[in-house]
Amino acid sequence: MPSRLPLWIKLVFTLWVAVWATSYFVKLGWQNFLWLCDLASFLILVALWCENRLLMSAQLLAVFVVGVFWALDVGSALLIGVHPIGGTEYMFNAEMPLYFRLLSLFHLFLPLVAAYGVWKLGYDRRGLWLQTALTWIVLPLSLAFTEPERNINWVQGPFGRPQETLDPLMYLLGLMLIWPIALYLPTHGLMMLKRFLPGRRPR
Repeated sequence: MPSRLPLWIKLVFTLWVAVWATSYFVKLGWQNFLWLCDLASFLILVALWCENRLLMSAQLLAVFVVGVFWALDVGSALLIGVHPIGGTEYMFNAEMPLYFRLLSLFHLFLPLVAAYGVWKLGYDRRGLWLQTALTWIVLPLSLAFTEPERNINWVQGPFGRPQETLDPLMYLLGLMLIWPIALYLPTHGLMMLKRFLPGRRPR
């Protein structure tokens, strides 16, 4: 069966992940890879090489809305000096090397790579359930095994800020429900309307 994804994009993305992951591991340690958007980089890499429609679809859900919010927050901070969402303040931290901050621009191109993969491979609606299941595994792990001050995946509080209103476990359960509804369902709904995508077949 001929490849549906060009070799060059697989090689370029592999090189990117090698550079990015090495830099992040040295600077931030393994805990940072529990961020769902960071984890998506590795899963998109697997999906590219395996040309796996299900995995690519799941990762498009993982990164599309997050990438839009990230871009809006950084763009707003650049234009008017305000972070309306929060969580990207590190991009303007002069104490952090510029090259390292620039590595975080992967939030902009991950959605493009995933969208291209879905365009070529087709959208698999089971991706919603796969990504939700993955999220329900990663969020408790983030709470249990990461430093609270890092607030990875916002398990300590929304918008990068700690919360003290709810019991931590109650907050976690709420986050596990809100995350798929707010971040995955909008993209899933859009994809279900795109019946012209190659590879999509009625089930």
